[in-house]
Amino acid sequence: MFKKSSSRRTFLKATLAGALTWYGLTTTARASVQQAPPATNLSLYNTHTGERLSVNLRDPDGAYDPTALEALNRLLRCHYTDEQTVMDICTLEYLNLVDKQLGGGHEIHVISGYRSPKYNELLIRKGHRVARHSLHLTGRAIDIAFPTVGLEEVRRTALDLRRGGVGFYPGDGFIHLDSGGVRTW
Repeated sequence: MFKKSSSRRTFLKATLAGALTWYGLTTTARASVQQAPPATNLSLYNTHTGERLSVNLRDPDGAYDPTALEALNRLLRCHYTDEQTVMDICTLEYLNLVDKQLGGGHEIHVISGYRSPKYNELLIRKGHRVARHSLHLTGRAIDIAFPTVGLEEVRRTALDLRRGGVGFYPGDGFIHLDSGGVRTW
């Protein structure tokens, strides 16, 4: 007798196989669907805490690695309050894609990842250019610099990808990336 989850899994596999056949995917197309995902290595340096981290977002099967994601959440925490959140995977993928487009393997300097509401309010009171409803508050934004790549090149690369927001802060030495709508400032 099959367990309920085994029957569901078998049913889903059969449905998927039928759908692939129905849509007429060739053997070549099926092989390309099953290829390993692109490398998702990230090497980060938190400029406020001095911590470094080098991780692969995905395991060898292509699934997101929960241990790597937890380590990223820790590194990208609010340095002011030590609070952390679950960083948006689209933001992390965007960052990874920018790195890959720039040749890959860079140590990326993180100026700001998650920002707690308390720290965001402090920055507003002190007159810093931060949004009251910043995507940093929800783990959907990251401010970064590539020490070995010029800011303008990082900006241009991020803009060309059209994956989210790109802020350019040359006076402060960083680029803002987020997984919100495609826009620039």
